[in-house]
Amino acid sequence: MEHNYEWGLEKNPANYSPVSPLEFISRAAEVYPDKLAIVHGKTRRTWSETYKRCLKFASALKKTGIKKGDTVAVMLPNIPAMVEAHFSIPLCGAVINALNIRLDPDSISFMLQHGEAKIILVDREFTSVISQAILRMENPPLIINVEDELYTGPGEKIGSIEYEEFMKKGDDHFEGILPDDEWNAIALNYTSGTTGNPKGVVYHHRGAYLGAISNILEWDMPKHPHYLWTLPMFHCNGWTFPWVIAARAGVNVCLRKIDAQLIFDLIREHKVTHYCGAPIVHNLLINAPEEFKRDIKHKVEAFVAGAAPPAAMIEGMSVLGFNITHVYGLTEVYGPASVCSKQEAWEKLPIGEQAKLNARQGVRYHLQSGTTVMDSVTMKQVPADGETIGEVMFRGNITMKGYLKNPKATKEAFQGGWFHTGDLAVLNPDGYIKIKDRSKDIIISGGENISSIEVEDVLYQHPAVLLAAVVAKPDEKWGEVVAAFIELKNGSTVTVEELVNHCKHHLPRFKVPKAIEFCELPKTSTGKIQKFELRKKVNSTEAIDV
Repeated sequence: MEHNYEWGLEKNPANYSPVSPLEFISRAAEVYPDKLAIVHGKTRRTWSETYKRCLKFASALKKTGIKKGDTVAVMLPNIPAMVEAHFSIPLCGAVINALNIRLDPDSISFMLQHGEAKIILVDREFTSVISQAILRMENPPLIINVEDELYTGPGEKIGSIEYEEFMKKGDDHFEGILPDDEWNAIALNYTSGTTGNPKGVVYHHRGAYLGAISNILEWDMPKHPHYLWTLPMFHCNGWTFPWVIAARAGVNVCLRKIDAQLIFDLIREHKVTHYCGAPIVHNLLINAPEEFKRDIKHKVEAFVAGAAPPAAMIEGMSVLGFNITHVYGLTEVYGPASVCSKQEAWEKLPIGEQAKLNARQGVRYHLQSGTTVMDSVTMKQVPADGETIGEVMFRGNITMKGYLKNPKATKEAFQGGWFHTGDLAVLNPDGYIKIKDRSKDIIISGGENISSIEVEDVLYQHPAVLLAAVVAKPDEKWGEVVAAFIELKNGSTVTVEELVNHCKHHLPRFKVPKAIEFCELPKTSTGKIQKFELRKKVNSTEAIDV
């Protein structure tokens, strides 16, 4: 006779509570109240102080009328207020929408309206773009100005209240609101997708919690790490690392802007142990003047994602005493969700062979249920032969809830019970994934996603352009840059410089083509442009197939 393990056994507060990364900061403040939490300029805050500030700001949001499920946007660099926002906003039940500080007013306006942001926190450096964005809105959000002690550049205050003043409205005894369901949304992040209009990726508390723990496990991260914020916190909520550092009661060493000398200075001064970044950040450090690198005698761990790290990068970082771990993921899976876990046997191989192995996208995160390569039609795993190409797919808790207000795209993304990444790859005999190409028309330049269709749309707006096709071109500095192939209308003329200037008027600078070629575009018999031929011309697969 089998036992009925459900009889008389029910969930109650003593044996069950929904998981949330908000638990990490309360524990850090309780267990390590006097441990340093945030460093920025002259600012030093402990975990106790940081938690109290987050609760007070959360209370002020609640008093202002912010309710469960409301969106609060932030347009901030990696400063203390950005760290706090990852706790204070969800602590009142709201959803944090971290905006890409490099975007143009049209994109920002779309996101604010689509996400229905009620409030936005704005650093003074970005008041101009926000001012232009809200002019395009019928119901603009309440603006809270954030003043950063290290910013001395231009920009006027546009909000009606300051961050610190707003915080004073909060209750000192507010306890915070934890989710009654771990499936509740905690964050909204926008991704370029395959069209010009961004898609709103919704994260849940459970995924953020498990993604953060997985990052700790993949890195073997000890207690009290000193983490340098080279990775923008607007990227997938900093790959969950605001919550990771709270879980480990570490130190958030804030960094407003990427600068090689400042990075090395901070690593030396604060004994930085960990940082994350796109290949461009690591290359910047490798190629920095030797005097910047002196007297760093402790080990530094680095996550790299984006284009696969070439041998020169791995060797260069090794010379610095930095150990690189290659991770892979997308916005839809909370940033990295697979890792190229190193094997002891690899250490005996030449650096070139190690680089080839480390350049793979690897295996699933500890707390991700599945990562593999499948035939997207049959939904069967491809043979592990290193040759058969399929699509990289994820499934499990470290996967988004879906796309906000876009059930069609959500259904397509989750077809067959797996999340379809759109990245084409092979499965190696050892089970490690290796990307070979992208089925999505996405270019990753310096860690930023660029939709080729968005750039093409702008090029098509020029009166001389008949056809336009945009692909990724390998670039030593940026990983990939935008390359455009243009077929002109009969009798029309335009220079490369004129087209570049045209794009600059409509796109952020990082999306503007770095290479333009005039030609007759290769087409199928039905007139479809053959982008694979153009990729061959610029050898674009080398940007990801090292």
